[in-house]
Amino acid sequence: MPLTKTEETFLAQISLEAPWELVETFSVMHRWRPEDVNKGADAIGKRLKALGIPFEMHEPTIFLSVPLDASVKLGGKTFRAKPPSMSTSVPDGLAGQLVYLDADEEMFRSYTRDPKEIFKDGGTDGPTRVGGKIAILNGFANPGTCSLLEEWGAKAVIAVNPGIDIHWGTCTTIWGSPDLDDLPRKPKIPVVAVNNQDGNELIAAAGAGQSATVSTEMLEGWFPQKVPVVTIPGATEPDRFVLVHGHYDSWEVGIGDNATGDATLLELARVLHNNKGQLRRSVRIAWWPGHSTGRYAGSTWFADHFATDLDEACVAQINCDSPGCRWATSYHQTTCMPEARAHVSAIIQEIAGQEPKFKRPNQAGDYSFNNIGISSYFMLSSTMPDPLRAEKNYYAVSGCGGNIAWHTENDTLEIADRDVLMTDMRIYLLSVLRHANAAYLPVDWRAGLAEFLATIDSYQAAAGSAFDLSPSRKATEAICAKLERLYGQMHARTLTEARANEALMRLARVLVPINFTQQARFRHDPAYACPPLPTLASARDLAGAEPVRAGFVKTQLLRGQNRYLGALREASRIIDAALA
Repeated sequence: MPLTKTEETFLAQISLEAPWELVETFSVMHRWRPEDVNKGADAIGKRLKALGIPFEMHEPTIFLSVPLDASVKLGGKTFRAKPPSMSTSVPDGLAGQLVYLDADEEMFRSYTRDPKEIFKDGGTDGPTRVGGKIAILNGFANPGTCSLLEEWGAKAVIAVNPGIDIHWGTCTTIWGSPDLDDLPRKPKIPVVAVNNQDGNELIAAAGAGQSATVSTEMLEGWFPQKVPVVTIPGATEPDRFVLVHGHYDSWEVGIGDNATGDATLLELARVLHNNKGQLRRSVRIAWWPGHSTGRYAGSTWFADHFATDLDEACVAQINCDSPGCRWATSYHQTTCMPEARAHVSAIIQEIAGQEPKFKRPNQAGDYSFNNIGISSYFMLSSTMPDPLRAEKNYYAVSGCGGNIAWHTENDTLEIADRDVLMTDMRIYLLSVLRHANAAYLPVDWRAGLAEFLATIDSYQAAAGSAFDLSPSRKATEAICAKLERLYGQMHARTLTEARANEALMRLARVLVPINFTQQARFRHDPAYACPPLPTLASARDLAGAEPVRAGFVKTQLLRGQNRYLGALREASRIIDAALA
């Protein structure tokens, strides 16, 4: 899709001056303790004011867990360690016998909670082996895995990171500040991470049946934090808006994660504000605290406090995390919901000359809006090509463009790359601009429903004759036919833009939750992997299930299919109203 003259005008105004100055400022500013995080917000606010951009500085109180210190003692030796956010604090230490679990290191850094995917033996005897002991395994302090080990009775968890550095992280499955329903999932055991060399020594000690002592010290509680938000009003549809956002708190100075993202948002604010008369819809730009030490507490606060506004008016959310990092010239891990893939693909091809490869959004990265039902794309930005990562012998990480400085003290100024940042800023600007200015919102629900059909077919194959998912398939096929009529009228311009766009946005409120959430709307799902069409996913558990368990699975599936069919009936009513 060639650039329009308006798009060329916007893109020509992108400069590195303001964003790079913020990157350099943040390169000497720690932003993980609460008082330092607020200084980061003030630095953003200062620059917005200097640029003449109006903004609001919200000051919510959110729940944070800030790591202070940790260690592992084995005999007379003390190993350096880092506790992830939300680890239980045991400054006096907790002793126990070490037990090693053979984990798939790549899966341990993912968001799954399924023992068959995490452990090489499927975790079949996990509770027996782990109960009352300190579990040690390779990988990162993943929330899903840590919660599983706690459930199995582990006294503590030691994650052996893949390299010489120790990575910060978080170990809670609670999304954002906890409510009363979340509190039972608050971690009750200490969790630490150690580097690979020390970890291998501890693994050997586990093999010899030795004991160790884990100590952690955390600063935990409710803290006032600042949330800068810019609203750039559209000239034609000011009541509809695109939300683009990223976190400004970081571990240490966090340049690739996420000072470069903060700088990108600042430049978007500058260019869009200077050209606001050419925007059809509004654009809202937000910087979050509480990403690292609050498990997305800042964006969750916003989703909670502005839920009605988001429900009624937000046409898309775009996450900005880790753009502009050195060597990150590939777009083969582009996060995007299926309905937005054509839109995003055209932009990356136009700006970067690449056809992106897409991935399903993880239950991560300030995607705090799924339960409201908002079409979404991007999370992590560009990344280094796989051959280059292999050449450097880098293991996989979740940010910094693939640089293993991610979540360490080494995520400093040299991780940022001016040329890559310029490319990524152009991608983000064009994405926001096209979503704000499109006559018809650039989402294609036919792609989403095609994915639904493939998912249903895979679940039916897994269930075999034990459960009939044909009602779900027939209902999905019926929606597909109605969508063809809807998009046909849009293509022919016989359907008004207002009526079409209302339908496209309302479809998101129904179809995003049914594909990405298990909790009710306006709540927040746990921070571990959610399978496609989760209400039908238990079909995978029927094969080989003994009769008593099979009965429970079928009951789950019946209720899940009812929820799915109810969602599609609502989607059908939305389309019918648009076509009437």
